[in-house]
Amino acid sequence: MTEIITAPVAAIKPEKLEKHGDVRIDNYYWLNQRENPEVIAYLEAENEYYKQNTAHTKAFQDELFLEMKSRIKEDDSSVPYKYNGYWYITRYEKGKDYPIYARKKETLEAPEEILFDCNEMAQGHSYFHLSGLSISEDNKWASFGIDTVSRRQYTIQVKNLQTGEILPFKIENATGGSTWAGDNNTFFYTRKDPVTLRSEKIYKHALGTDVNDDALVYHEKDDTYNAFVYKEKSRKYIVIGSSSTLTTEFRFIDAKKPDGEFTLFQKRTRGLEYSISHYGDQWYVLTNKDKATNFKLMVTPETATDKKNWKDLIPHRADVLLEDIDIFKDYLVVSERENGLNTIRIMPWEGEEYYLPFDIETYTAGTAANPDFDTDILRYSYQSMATPSSVIDFNMKTKEKTVLKEQEVLGGKFDKDNYTEERIWATAKDGTKVPISVVYRKGIEKDGSNPFLLYAYGSYGASMDPYFSSIRLSLLDRGFIYAIAHIRGGEDLGRDWYDNGKLLKKMNTFTDFVDCSEFVIEQGYTSSQHLYAEGGSAGGLLMGAVINMAPQLYNGVIAQVPFVDVVTTMLDDTIPLTTGEYDEWGNPNEKEYYDYMKSYSPYDNITAQEYPNMLVTTGLHDSQVQYWEPAKWVAKLRTLKTGNKQLFLDTNMDAGHGGASGRFEALKEVAKEYSFLLDLEGIKK
Repeated sequence: MTEIITAPVAAIKPEKLEKHGDVRIDNYYWLNQRENPEVIAYLEAENEYYKQNTAHTKAFQDELFLEMKSRIKEDDSSVPYKYNGYWYITRYEKGKDYPIYARKKETLEAPEEILFDCNEMAQGHSYFHLSGLSISEDNKWASFGIDTVSRRQYTIQVKNLQTGEILPFKIENATGGSTWAGDNNTFFYTRKDPVTLRSEKIYKHALGTDVNDDALVYHEKDDTYNAFVYKEKSRKYIVIGSSSTLTTEFRFIDAKKPDGEFTLFQKRTRGLEYSISHYGDQWYVLTNKDKATNFKLMVTPETATDKKNWKDLIPHRADVLLEDIDIFKDYLVVSERENGLNTIRIMPWEGEEYYLPFDIETYTAGTAANPDFDTDILRYSYQSMATPSSVIDFNMKTKEKTVLKEQEVLGGKFDKDNYTEERIWATAKDGTKVPISVVYRKGIEKDGSNPFLLYAYGSYGASMDPYFSSIRLSLLDRGFIYAIAHIRGGEDLGRDWYDNGKLLKKMNTFTDFVDCSEFVIEQGYTSSQHLYAEGGSAGGLLMGAVINMAPQLYNGVIAQVPFVDVVTTMLDDTIPLTTGEYDEWGNPNEKEYYDYMKSYSPYDNITAQEYPNMLVTTGLHDSQVQYWEPAKWVAKLRTLKTGNKQLFLDTNMDAGHGGASGRFEALKEVAKEYSFLLDLEGIKK
């Protein structure tokens, strides 16, 4: 392809960075000056270059956007759930971008009461997000958070649901969430550090008092921890939690006495992770105590919460990860993960336990909103690579299930029987078997000629479960195979899977992805001329690492908001998230970690070689991965890469980490990505 305009060249302004006697020269360090007109001009020049060189795909992008949009039910609504006397519903209206939050008293036949119409509230904002909707127990007050910038800094306000009035006060720089005490007059909320955006302070506000006088009830001073507050499902206690990557700590208070003193549950002990659920006169503790790497469930009296009183209820198992619990009056429901698959275990307090049956290997199932204690009904969700997601009510007593809703795919063309889904296992260099979930249209030959998009994340112990996407059909129906590589660094196969893909074992994440790529080529699914890779955020780090290690395997790569300047970012403790990340990546202030990080950091390892075709995306206001990381990375790649493959940087000058906020606006971003891939395959429509 010939370039229509020449690629932008960022000015070289060498910055000497020295640590542990090691000197790095960063020619593009200056791009971190967000307000500098020269920086903005460079980002805009890159945007223009991308736009001009993809202008021939613009009509196709519009077509893809309309095609993807046409499959989505515009006037959709959530399955209602009942809480404290009201049914709560989230719904969308045709032609509108944002949700409407509503409720009905006691029965679904009751008149609808609109709590918030986000379409009205979003007017005049290019980005809008409402979060943390919380209702007082007397059903009179609703607190909520609003973000109009996309830096995840919310403003909390309160609405009187009887009069419709929004109270005049605003609480700035909060997480968005809040928790009402049992007195219906006091709520607790969390504020962020204005620079690092770490959630660090819990305040309480009493209605009718000045926000400036709100009491600080807890300050998390350790900058590797985040603080949060919530109410137990039993509604008896309000709980403040503090968590870091490896350690947690909780304290609690009687919800009806918000002015009391918080009681420490169990003092933080480095490496001890636990979470708590209250029921009856006991606390249930999900924990890794006693080297239970895959976690176990313990129980302790509500009056004696120190760990010396904890007793095993479900012991540790080496091959089963215990992920979560839901407590009901007559049942304990346990969410587990075995051999990389979700399982849901039903344990009546009295009677025989059993598992919900699932019959394929490329599914995701999980418990949904179950706010009601006194019920036999468990609500859960289910989907697979080829099966749209459904919400199911399961009667734990009779074992009958009712499908309340299956995601509708409009257009009349979709039939799940037209697709094959399978789980295959690649062998990594060290002999570890790595699962890959694959979906494609039936009839594909394994002759190496199929375009193949391989996605992965592989960090923070985040499991990437197989899921259905109506958007993805636009690739599958044009002959693409789509796959998720469940590489180490996620928790897909248990806690060890995560531990073996972090800190000084991070390289396993990258080599696993390369090994999965080689495996799908060997098996004839595709070839290096037709293999594409995609990852975002920490998955963008993965993209940056693998193209330095094995660029010849891929025809194209999409890196969304990529974390690529690992060493410099991890040395800068003023950036949001950095200090809390030491347990994930290591602390480069220690030489061993500095050297290891530098060995894989994408920005530091760019060399003069031919790189795949690349589309890199970012947002100017991103708080999770700063825009300058992808910008510097692209600038440096431009000077060193050989050959004439495409390299594009597309910066959204309005949005942050999640991209655009309207539900259909986000599809335009996907249409850009898909048209980039399809164009490389010579597919024009």
